[in-house]
Amino acid sequence: MKKMKKLLALLLVVAMVVSLAGCAGGKDSGNEGGNSAETTTKKTDDNKGGASGSELAGTYDITVWVADAAVELTKTQIDNYNKTNEDGVTINATIEAVSESDAATNMITDVEAGGDLYCFAQDQFARLVQAGALAKLGTKAAETVTSANDPSVVSAATAGSELYAYPLTSDNGYFMYYDKSVIPDADVDSLEKLIADCEAANKYFAMETNTSAWYLAGFFFGTGCVSEWVTDDDGAFVSVNDTFNSDKGLIAAKGIKKLVDSKANLSSSAADAFASDAAIVVTGTWAFEDVKAILGDNMGVTDLPSFEVDGQQYHIGSFNGCKLMGVKPQTDATKQAVLHKLAQYLTGEECQMERFEALSWGPSNTADQQSEAVQSNPGLAALLAQSPYSVPQGQIHGSWWDIAKVIADDIKAATDDAGLQTALDNYSAKMNELFNMDDSVKNAWTVIGAVGGTNWDTDFEMKEVDGKWELVEPMELAAGDEFKVRQGLSWDNAFPADNFVVETAGTYTIVLDPVSGEVTLK
Repeated sequence: MKKMKKLLALLLVVAMVVSLAGCAGGKDSGNEGGNSAETTTKKTDDNKGGASGSELAGTYDITVWVADAAVELTKTQIDNYNKTNEDGVTINATIEAVSESDAATNMITDVEAGGDLYCFAQDQFARLVQAGALAKLGTKAAETVTSANDPSVVSAATAGSELYAYPLTSDNGYFMYYDKSVIPDADVDSLEKLIADCEAANKYFAMETNTSAWYLAGFFFGTGCVSEWVTDDDGAFVSVNDTFNSDKGLIAAKGIKKLVDSKANLSSSAADAFASDAAIVVTGTWAFEDVKAILGDNMGVTDLPSFEVDGQQYHIGSFNGCKLMGVKPQTDATKQAVLHKLAQYLTGEECQMERFEALSWGPSNTADQQSEAVQSNPGLAALLAQSPYSVPQGQIHGSWWDIAKVIADDIKAATDDAGLQTALDNYSAKMNELFNMDDSVKNAWTVIGAVGGTNWDTDFEMKEVDGKWELVEPMELAAGDEFKVRQGLSWDNAFPADNFVVETAGTYTIVLDPVSGEVTLK
C-alpha cells in the first residue's frame, strides 16, 4: 500500500513537471479540476481532438463506484455530461455498485484496482488520505465547492488545509420518530415527559445510548462539550481537544442516566423497533420509509428533545455527517483533470437535486437545501430542525467509537454523582492511553466480533506468521458468528469490508493476509 502511494505520488510529480514545461495554461487551467489540472499535458494522438479543440477532448474509459440504488441515475447523469460538456469529452464509464461503507476498504486494499471515481462515507476519509487514495482539488475547484456546499461537509472533506473530496450529501444525522397514538405532540420537546409517556404505556424509548458512541455523544454536545480531532495534511491524527470529562460532561451524564435507568430504555436505532412496542426511535432519514410503513398516519417526525438538570434545559445534540465523492490519483494528468471536472458535475447543484428527487438523499448544496421540495420532506425537515444543535462529524480516530460507547454502561452502574464522575474519569484514562499506545500495539492485528461469548467488546490477540496474521489460540466458532480483523484496536483498518460470517461450526484459526485484506479460516 505504501509503495503504491509513493509510486502514484512520483508519477504525478513527473506528469506535472512535463505539463508545466509544455503548457502556459489556457482557459481550462485550474478552473475545474484538481492540482494536476492546474496545467494540462498534450494528449496522445489516439485520444486528442474534438469539436471544441480543448486539450481535454477525447474518450476516456473510467470506472465509477456508487451505491447500488444510484447506479442507473449515475448512468443517466454521465450521459448528460457527455452531451453537455464543452470540452469535447466523452466518458465511457463502467459503473459498479459498491456501497459507501465498503468503498474505502476496497480502495485501501488495492488503490490501483479501485474506482477512478468512488463514493464513500465521511468517517472513512482519514484512512483514504493516509493511503494516498484521494487526489487533492485544485485551488479554483476548492473555491467553487466551498462556496456552494454546507460548511460542515466541506470540513469533513478537508485534511489540514487541503480539500480532498467532493461533497455528495448532507443527510447522515439523527432525529426523533414517534408514535402519535402514544406520544402527545405537546411532549416532544421534553425528555422527561417522553420517558414518562413511554413508561405509562409500557412502550420503549429507543436510542442507541448503550451501544453506539455516535448517538451517545449527542448528550455531551447538548451541554457544550467538544471532541475535536486534529489531523495533519496526510490524514494522521496528531491531537484531540476533548471536554467530555468536565463540569459540562457531568451534566450530560446526568441526562443520560435519566434515559438508561428507565424501564423504557432500549438501545436501538432500528425502525422495526416500532413493531416491537417502541413509541420512540431515534434514527435517521434512511429509516423514513420503514417507519412510515409501520406507523402510517401515526408517524411523527421531529428534532431531539431537551433534558433538565438543576433547573436548566439542554437540547440533546447530534452528529451530522455526509457522503463524499473521491477522485483516485492518476498517472495521466489529463485524465485526472477530466475526472475532477466530472466529479464536480456529479456533485453539483443539478445532480444533487436529481438524487434527492430519485432517492431522497439530502443535498449538501446550500441552494438545494433551501428548495421547497427539500424543506417539505419530513425527514430532511427534522434533520434541518436538529441542525442548529448538531456537530459536524469531522475526522475521528477509529478507536474512539469503542472507547466512548461504554460510557452509558458505566453511567447506568453509577449510584451517585461520584460514580458518574468515575465513568468520565475512566473515559479520559482510555483517551490518554490511545495517544500513548505502543507501536507494537498500533501495528498489531486482532479479532473482534460476536465470537467466543463476547459481543464486539473484546479483542483477541493475533501473531505474525510468514507475512500473515493468525489467532494466537484457535477459537471455537458457531455457525452464524460474525467478526472482523482490525489493526491497532481501531476501525480505521478492518477486514473484511462486510463482517465475516461463519458458515460451519468448528474450532478454527482465523488468518489475515494484510496485503490483500483476505480473511480465512483454517
